[in-house]
Amino acid sequence: MGDELRLRPPGEDDLAIIERLTQDPETAGEFAWFGWHDLLRWRRRWAENRLVDRDGGVLMAVLGAWPLGFVSWRRHQATVAGYYWEIGIAMLPEARGAGHGTQAQRLLARYLFAHTTAHRIEASTEVANLASGAPWRRPGSPPKASPAASAGATGSGGTG
Repeated sequence: MGDELRLRPPGEDDLAIIERLTQDPETAGEFAWFGWHDLLRWRRRWAENRLVDRDGGVLMAVLGAWPLGFVSWRRHQATVAGYYWEIGIAMLPEARGAGHGTQAQRLLARYLFAHTTAHRIEASTEVANLASGAPWRRPGSPPKASPAASAGATGSGGTG
């Protein structure tokens, strides 16, 4: 049971990992590094709502006691009466390439469908980031490119 990937709300100690994944170019990696900006953003959000509210949030992806990274979601109004979630992910370099990100995104999608009224979830990724886009492609279907995808959008992963 301890080796099972799970999602959990972040603790204050996790802020250092979240900040590394969003504010350190080497940890963020080529597809999620957008420059230094608002260095206290995560700490302000932590003080305000512990990084989860009705419009979105952050959950840590953990394997046993080992934090691997985080998943995030952000609410987007689709119609007058409905909304959807845009999700993102940021994994520590040592956790990448082992399928943990795919599993974490699936767990987040299940969580959002089970606990909200949204009927749609979207995930965006950089076109060149083949590993990140893999969970969302069906065999034989080419990825759909958009201006956001070619501009480096990675869902709300590193931008929370």
